Amino acid sequence: MIEGAAQVASEEGKAPEVEIMISQVASAGELQKAREIVEQTAQEELKKLGKKISYKIGTMIETPRAALTAAELAQVADFFSFGTNDLTQATFAFSRDDVEAKFMPFYLENKILPSNPFETLDVSGVGRLVKMASEEAKQVNSKLRIGVCGEHGGDPDSIMFFHNTKVDYVSCSPYRVPVARLVAAQAALKGKAQASTTA
Repeated sequence: MIEGAAQVASEEGKAPEVEIMISQVASAGELQKAREIVEQTAQEELKKLGKKISYKIGTMIETPRAALTAAELAQVADFFSFGTNDLTQATFAFSRDDVEAKFMPFYLENKILPSNPFETLDVSGVGRLVKMASEEAKQVNSKLRIGVCGEHGGDPDSIMFFHNTKVDYVSCSPYRVPVARLVAAQAALKGKAQASTTA
C-alpha cells in the first residue's frame, strides 16, 4: 500500500490519502503494538523509496470487547470502522452461515427477531454497542473519524440509525451506493428540519 501510494505521488503528482486498518483488535495494547509494527514497516519502506507519504492508522471495531473499550482504542487510533457483520456475529454468538441456513427463517416467521440482524442492524443490541463506542471514543478523541463497513452500510433503516449515532460515513457494496446516498441525504435533511423546529 505504501509503495503504491508513493508511486501515485510520483507519477501523478497527487498526495493520496492512505488509511491502514488493523482488524480483529480486542485491546488498546494489542492495537498499540500492531501500530508500532505497521509504522516501523511503513517508515522503512518510505526510506527505501526515498519518499514521504502521510498515512493514518485505524482499527475495525468488530468484537464486543473492542466496542466496550472504545475510549482506550481511540487514544491509539486515527479512525474507527465498525465491522458490523462480524460484530453482529460476535454479539449474538452465532455464525451467519449457520443461522441463515438453519433457523433464521423460523425466528423471522415467529417474530422472535423483528428482522434478519445481518441485513438490518440490531439496534437494541449491536446498535447499542455502536452508539456507546462512538460516543465514548469521540469524548477522548474528537478528531476520530468513525465509519461503518459492511452490508448494514447499504440498508436504509440502519443508515438512519448510524446518522443519529453521529457515525461519519458508511461504506457498502457498489450496487447499494445509490440507495445509501439517498437515505443519507434524507437523514441529513431530517436532522436539519428537526434542529430548526427546536431552535
